[in-house]
Amino acid sequence: MNKALSTLAVATLLTILFSQCKHNDIPKDIPACVKNVIEKIKSQNVRNPPASVWQYDYDGKTVFYIPPYCCDELSRLIDTDCNPICSPDGGIGGAGDGKCPDFFSKRTNEKQIWQDSRK
Repeated sequence: MNKALSTLAVATLLTILFSQCKHNDIPKDIPACVKNVIEKIKSQNVRNPPASVWQYDYDGKTVFYIPPYCCDELSRLIDTDCNPICSPDGGIGGAGDGKCPDFFSKRTNEKQIWQDSRK
């Protein structure tokens, strides 16, 4: 019985470890500059809510959305070369910088690329 219990304990531990890595891993097919943005976020203090990066199709191109994380911070919408497009939300009024007011209604193909799993 002890051997079965030990095997179960190891299996449970491995399941927990691998499930926690799921959102912290950066997919290999993500542009290098987006990986750099994620690595920079990971080198900073933990955000509340947790930092995340989302991929969408918007205006005929692939874009990456980084939600605001504090107070009156702006979100960031960047292209595959990390060129800034706009800030769809956040800021003092919550409406971003006003340069892409249709982002939330026109975005498609939502995919969460990464979420910080640090606590």
